[in-house]
Amino acid sequence: MATSSDLIIGQWGARFAGRALPCAIGRGGIGTKIGEGDGITPRGRFRIMDIRVRADRHGFPGRAIGPFDVWSDDPRDRGYNHPAQRWDHRFGHELLRRGDRLYDIFAILDINYPVAAPGKGSAIFLHCWRRPRFPTAGCVAFARRDLIWILARWRSRSRVVIR
Repeated sequence: MATSSDLIIGQWGARFAGRALPCAIGRGGIGTKIGEGDGITPRGRFRIMDIRVRADRHGFPGRAIGPFDVWSDDPRDRGYNHPAQRWDHRFGHELLRRGDRLYDIFAILDINYPVAAPGKGSAIFLHCWRRPRFPTAGCVAFARRDLIWILARWRSRSRVVIR
């Protein structure tokens, strides 16, 4: 059951702290994760585990993204669905320090994290969108100003409720 402090995500948008916000979800819609790369935004109630930022582009408090930071998305990797360093990472991964602005600021959700089952989906984040309502690979994306507004008002009791 959702509370007034929760971020509610639906197919057509989000609600948080009394505001309706546009968002983008996975190209596979909202549902039950099938596996890695399914494009599904998982249904459920989740916590924000960490916030990461590009300190050279944004002053929001969070863990800084370094030039070699990646996220393992390869189920064969023992470090699957966890951060890693690119210079020695031989498995499939996603760059966290990107040329575009998608990951200038993002929050890591506790979906298959920190205890990860290989192939059950990796890197489910709240992040900046490419453009309004452009589908993601399974994450939830917002306009940068809206994501910052949400994270600035986040409380320890808040949850991300995807329905």
